[in-house]
Amino acid sequence: MISLTDCVAVVFGKSADFLAQALAPTACTTIEEVGSTGVGALTLGFLALAVSTVVMVAKAASADAERRKFYFCNTFICGVATFSYFAMLSGQGWTAIAGCRQFFYARYVDWLITTPLLILDLGLVAGQDFVTIAAVIGADMLMIVAGYMGAVSVVTTVKWFWFLFGMVESPSTASR
Repeated sequence: MISLTDCVAVVFGKSADFLAQALAPTACTTIEEVGSTGVGALTLGFLALAVSTVVMVAKAASADAERRKFYFCNTFICGVATFSYFAMLSGQGWTAIAGCRQFFYARYVDWLITTPLLILDLGLVAGQDFVTIAAVIGADMLMIVAGYMGAVSVVTTVKWFWFLFGMVESPSTASR
């Protein structure tokens, strides 16, 4: 049986090893990283969120049972965002993507966890039913995934497809 690499080698007249090396992505020699202003913004964001998390924990401890659920929800929102900002600040929440630029994937992980909690929090405050809250949360999560896919896409038309999908889908799904 003839393998795919043998077919490619015959068609292009090159060995499979040569083709593998030629098609392999090149490593970045210089990565465009966040400057001192960005590091300062990440530091301020981390500190503000860390203080907010502590405040929410303290408020939850002294709140009545009805209000405690909102403080707990806010505690997790601020806590997850604090972790995300710390990851980005410490150099753990990013990777280099096409164009050798810094891509903060920790933001998308953060948003995938915290925005559903924000929607739950707001839905409970507004007195919405579970089905409506779940529909809006689902639309939000699809929008975030589409944003992530657009951010990591290399082809411009594919980026625009993901952008349009995220923008058109979320309001139409949430309004049903």
